[in-house]
Amino acid sequence: MSFLFPNYSRANIEFVDGANQTLIDDQGKEYLDFTSGIGVANLGYYHPVLTKVLHEQVDKLWHIPNLYESKLQEQVAEKLANGKDYVGFFCNSGAEANEAAIKLARKATGRTEIISFHQSFHGRTYGAMSATGQESIHEGFDPLVPDFKYIPFNEWDIFPEAITETTACVMVEMIQGEGGVLPANKKWLKYLAEHTQKVGALLVVDEVQTGIGRTGSLFAFEQYDIEPDVYTVAKGLGNGVPVGAMLAKGEYAPVFSPGSHGTTFGGNRLALSVADKVLDIINQKAFLEDVKKKEYYLFNLLYKGLRNSQLVQEVRGMGLMVGIVLADETLLGKAISDLQEKGLLTLKAGKNVLRLLPPLTITKQEIEQAVSLIIEELTILEETAWEK
Repeated sequence: MSFLFPNYSRANIEFVDGANQTLIDDQGKEYLDFTSGIGVANLGYYHPVLTKVLHEQVDKLWHIPNLYESKLQEQVAEKLANGKDYVGFFCNSGAEANEAAIKLARKATGRTEIISFHQSFHGRTYGAMSATGQESIHEGFDPLVPDFKYIPFNEWDIFPEAITETTACVMVEMIQGEGGVLPANKKWLKYLAEHTQKVGALLVVDEVQTGIGRTGSLFAFEQYDIEPDVYTVAKGLGNGVPVGAMLAKGEYAPVFSPGSHGTTFGGNRLALSVADKVLDIINQKAFLEDVKKKEYYLFNLLYKGLRNSQLVQEVRGMGLMVGIVLADETLLGKAISDLQEKGLLTLKAGKNVLRLLPPLTITKQEIEQAVSLIIEELTILEETAWEK
């Protein structure tokens, strides 16, 4: 008997230790991690600088309520603004950050309609779940929060009519992560941003999975030549310590006046002491350029190794966020399971996409090791399927 709800399909492994890009289970077996804890451990495990900072903060104050000044919050918010005029709100997760964005958009515009996209994912709290364009996520939880509308992603013809003066905001991911590692088309996204802001709606960019260096820039939207009204981050911001944030243009600061929104634990000193150092490490030109070099190397190896595969339809993504699209979705679970048995941890996205989210600190040799295992596994699966 378990004392836990069975809401997770858990693999029969318990990890007890790890360092850099390697996890170790309770039997002493080592695994190369190409999940980063679902995009969280961007700097790997047991990072010496982050560990030192957290240990130092443990010996000081852990928690002070948001009734008092916090220079640490000001400092981290400024780093997240990244040289632009944005103000920040700290919380504990990506879902909470997106909830804050939804509330801000409705209060700022006086409108209620929220538009997002088919196959999007914004979280599992009621507002964030209502913004998520996946029926499987909604199942069993009706009625959802009203006035949410979903339109096709990367399609030109629909959104000019769908997004009007009644729209409070449009929520969009630069890359649909849970939806299948599907990048937004750059020209489409720029047109979407221009139209959204033209009708007085807020452009809300969900950077929960793509942010904090994952795509080779601090935020993915920086590579799309757009300037969102609001953006949300979490996951990699704390490298495993729970923390999230919503950033909005400075003009919207008065919208969240005292008492309009809040959180007990958001912005606590344990989380922000780590987030502060994460930003110092990642938001450096040399570090981000290195991520882009690793992107090129990883994609190049995958393209070369899988170009003749009948099982692989496409390799797509950006930075160190990669999706391998399989022609046969029934083989995805076996691929993940077999790779796990071989010591490589990978993820599922959508119905038929093998998702790779290695730590940004991954080495060239570890990329080669992982790609070799993936090519070997997909070749075996293709041959087996062909025999059948």
